[in-house]
Amino acid sequence: MASDEDTLISGATGHALVDEIAAKIRARIMSGDIPIGAQLRQAELASDYGVSRTPVREALRQLQSGGLIEVVPNRGAIVRVPVPWEVREAYEVRAELEALAASRAVSRISRGDLDTLRLANQQMFDRPLTESEPGTEAALESRQENDTFHTTIARVAANNRLARSIEEINDTFPRNVSAQLLVHDARHREENFLEHQRIIEALESGDADRARTEMRAHVLAAGEHLARWYEQRSSTVFVG
Repeated sequence: MASDEDTLISGATGHALVDEIAAKIRARIMSGDIPIGAQLRQAELASDYGVSRTPVREALRQLQSGGLIEVVPNRGAIVRVPVPWEVREAYEVRAELEALAASRAVSRISRGDLDTLRLANQQMFDRPLTESEPGTEAALESRQENDTFHTTIARVAANNRLARSIEEINDTFPRNVSAQLLVHDARHREENFLEHQRIIEALESGDADRARTEMRAHVLAAGEHLARWYEQRSSTVFVG
């Protein structure tokens, strides 16, 4: 006999339930609560969310279609490890989009916006180095500060389609990984801080060309750091 959730998924409410579960699983993956390479067991997830396996199975299919998870023989559904060339391609596009956002923001940015950028950048730089695991407070706060920096510029750019396109690329890969790089690697964090500083200076001086150039270079550098991390991680994540 079908459960209530099994019955619901055939209608509009069922689709909403599947979307809600998919969003919750995605959020856990993006935060690092469910790490890359981890198995996604339908029974455990169904228990977590108080539903039957059917909407969980449909939610996993949705995430698989989006490329966030994959089905591996003898292991089932797992959080997919992005391949480095995918990261580089995505960040190449993101670099152009964020460069456009930075150039548009030059004529629109306020003193308060600049203060927001400076504060987020300084707080991220001042955060103590740590060996924390994914999803811990240090990594989460670092991610939030970095997000504040970039989303502020995207908001000030005043182009909703542009902001959505940037967000879509950002949601392609687990966000906690780039945050870990910032709280674990002193050299990378300093480079990131200085790159942000140059972007702020360009925005404050009203130099749209420089803002575009600095942002493009910054995003490409971030993408390269991330791609190299995945290169190292992909050779070890399935061991064990």
